[in-house]
Amino acid sequence: MISLTDAKSEALRRHGVLHRRAQDVTDPLFYTSAFFDARDLVQVKYELLRRVQIEGLAVTTAVTLFGFSRSAFYQAQIAYQCYGLPGLIPQHHGPRQAHKLSGKIIDFVRQHQASDLTLSTAALCQLVQEAFGFSVHPRSLQRALTRRQKKGR
Repeated sequence: MISLTDAKSEALRRHGVLHRRAQDVTDPLFYTSAFFDARDLVQVKYELLRRVQIEGLAVTTAVTLFGFSRSAFYQAQIAYQCYGLPGLIPQHHGPRQAHKLSGKIIDFVRQHQASDLTLSTAALCQLVQEAFGFSVHPRSLQRALTRRQKKGR
């Protein structure tokens, strides 16, 4: 049976808000009250900002208690001022989708595969290089083709 603590940690991890350095949070509130949970990154950031803004705690003291750097504090402060609570949720960096291997390129590769079944993935990458002017790693192409096949396209 999964305990509530494990279920909460799993839910926080799944949503990308599990505080990976929860052990660095030394603020007494997180150890004297069941309401506060050092594993909840959004809650920790919010409480950090609240302690500085409302209680007047010095930034240097607050970041030490909450296990953050000064720059992380100021980034969280700006994010909160601009976006409110959702601004404290970590954002994923990098491309949101396969930006090189668009549908147009996968269709191009599929046409060549259909016309010549002996073409290797490396040869298909070479064809992409010649036709579109950029290189693609063979493994990336293979993963894109597999993803497309699973989606039934």
